Amino acid sequence: MTTSLAELHHRAELLAAKLPPLMVAAERVAATVAQGVHGRRRVGQGEAFWQFRHYERGDPIQHIDWRRSARSDSVYLRETEWEAAQSVWLWSDASPSMQYQSSRKLPAKVEHADLITLALASLLVRGGEHIAPLGRGTIPSTGRMALNILAAALDDREHDPKEHSSSLPPFEQVPKHGRVVMISDFLEPLDEINRAVGVFSDRGVDGYILQILDPAEQSLPFGGRTRFEGTENEGNALIGRVEGVRDDYKIEMAAQRRGLEAIARTAGWGFGIHTTDQSLEATLLNLYVALTATIEWTGVN
Repeated sequence: MTTSLAELHHRAELLAAKLPPLMVAAERVAATVAQGVHGRRRVGQGEAFWQFRHYERGDPIQHIDWRRSARSDSVYLRETEWEAAQSVWLWSDASPSMQYQSSRKLPAKVEHADLITLALASLLVRGGEHIAPLGRGTIPSTGRMALNILAAALDDREHDPKEHSSSLPPFEQVPKHGRVVMISDFLEPLDEINRAVGVFSDRGVDGYILQILDPAEQSLPFGGRTRFEGTENEGNALIGRVEGVRDDYKIEMAAQRRGLEAIARTAGWGFGIHTTDQSLEATLLNLYVALTATIEWTGVN
């Protein structure tokens, strides 16, 4: 069952009071990256009236301004500043495959996914942007409470088995001025990923796909007789000599990456890849620069 807005705010306040280690770590990463980010134009903030625009198929019906529409033959939507401010909806995958780590010296993929999500949110908030967790139905906001709400949404996945097991982001009616950031290992079939991205891009929503992998998932460094256990009901496989399938495996992984790049390119979205042995700061800086460059290019003055 989806957490209500009131419950999410309550969890946010509890998390803020406890200063969760994840938030502290994310703020530290964001602060490091912020030192290398120069000043940039800020888009409009707040929930004040921005403009009327014609209704388009797929727009939320609750945004229709019936009084303005009654004075003409067209249907108009009433937009507020946060809708025109290129607000960003964030999603981090917490499905079982994201728990994988090939070595105790490396973090699980979900740890880096959540850290990048919160650190990116911190950078966006510092720049005056509005953020929201994807799939929660919450209005994007800025400031400390926005970060707390996002942290609460990430924490809440542990109490919601349905969200915890989902490998693809939930759909939400994001305004066409909004942007979506999806962070996952994206090892699902490409046609399923394409549909998940398409429901947003078809409505004019921009976005960014960040694939997070364990380094072993790229190189398959194992040798000899090895048993591989599926984390999401794929079953198990016993391979007598891993070296014999390594080249074919690398070909499949390269094809998956090319497919993701093609999906992002077709949608007009950005794409990046991060492995858990890489610097968080470098990945975050690349993601933030790519994201905010598009925000400034398409922003409303």
